[in-house]
Amino acid sequence: MRGSYKFVCALAVTAVAAMLLLQSTETGQAGQPATGYKVLAPISSGNLTIFPVVAGSYHNTGKFLTLDEGLRSGEVVVTEAGRVAPLLRGPRPPVNYGGGAQVNRLVLVNNSDRPLILLAGEIVTGGKQDRVVGKDRIVPAKSDPIDLSVFCVEPGRWVETAAKFGSFKSQMAQPSVRRKAMVDKDQQKVWAEVHEAARGIGAAVGGPLAAPELNSTSSYARIMGNRAVAAKVDSVAAPIERSYEGLLRELRAQNAVGVVVAVNDQIIWADLFASPSLLEKYWPKLIRSYAAEAITHGGYGRAEIKAAQAFLQDFDGRRETVESEPGVYRRREISGDDFNAFELISLLPGTGFDIHVAKTTEQ
Repeated sequence: MRGSYKFVCALAVTAVAAMLLLQSTETGQAGQPATGYKVLAPISSGNLTIFPVVAGSYHNTGKFLTLDEGLRSGEVVVTEAGRVAPLLRGPRPPVNYGGGAQVNRLVLVNNSDRPLILLAGEIVTGGKQDRVVGKDRIVPAKSDPIDLSVFCVEPGRWVETAAKFGSFKSQMAQPSVRRKAMVDKDQQKVWAEVHEAARGIGAAVGGPLAAPELNSTSSYARIMGNRAVAAKVDSVAAPIERSYEGLLRELRAQNAVGVVVAVNDQIIWADLFASPSLLEKYWPKLIRSYAAEAITHGGYGRAEIKAAQAFLQDFDGRRETVESEPGVYRRREISGDDFNAFELISLLPGTGFDIHVAKTTEQ
């Protein structure tokens, strides 16, 4: 594994232009993502417990681009639907996107030579409202504009602050907000969860978010970027980061590819990646999203390692939904009695493996 590895720190996706998206739904016994994951001893801070997950093997993910990397370089552009025409490359006719900006609709163009990974829970800021990506997917290199499934995480604003969106680099949406977007797929429920998170964070920092200008904001990103809130989140995340440094050499050798997350004594989430290096890229944002969840809900208690291991072994569902873009990716959602799991499989040449698996408990 290369580089420094720090443990520190409502629309479905549709195909546009030359892209074809096929969707099917099956009911019955669901399949299971790749097995072979092993949970290691936990690292805890306050009421947050993180169980590192190692795998027997991993895959080469070096050719993939993340959203943060693409937006930072300018090779990936995200804009409101009404602004898509100037983004089209070459002498091709305009694409009709319905005539203007919409709450649950953004357009993305990947001008990079590398395929782009989008993860549900990534936040983009700007435009007429901040949004959160609603589904995992892969966008091919040199793509035509794609219709990006998103949910608003800033109710109340509909005034453009920037023509192009940037990335909220400090963290992803916390698990409770991610779950509303991924499982419920309901804008009203996403907004309700954003309000609930703001109330919980406000109580945790000892008042109305410790900054008068934030009393009236509805922006999830601005709340989480507030100095007092960020300090509170870091107070939970930093001890886990420092503890992980002591395990760094061992976990590198064991192929650490993800984590199981517990708040109080309850397992709530898992994020698993195709490689340690891919986990490394997302980890600074993920650990702060988990810390925000712990702060929002308060409480105490510790989950046991056997519960975390059992969580990774149970993918037996009663319903499975599959979406596929031929030759690019396949996404599966597995619904169980008390969980939902999401598997993103790359179908690009030379791949055919799980890029990301997320699992959440019923909440």
